[in-house]
Amino acid sequence: MDREVEQDGWFKSSYSGAHNPSCLEARLRADGIEVRDSKDPDGAVLRFGFAAWGRFLRRVAG
Repeated sequence: MDREVEQDGWFKSSYSGAHNPSCLEARLRADGIEVRDSKDPDGAVLRFGFAAWGRFLRRVAG
């Protein structure tokens, strides 16, 4: 997955460009992953530990 990383570490997939303005941004932290709505960067941030994030990804991947 190609991605653009912002100065503060947030990134989103290159697939979420002009065709899909509604997407999530994520950033890696020492203790896990943070996720936010790209349309509301000052809004809520969800935080997941690495184990929980891995379980989530396995679930959505099928």
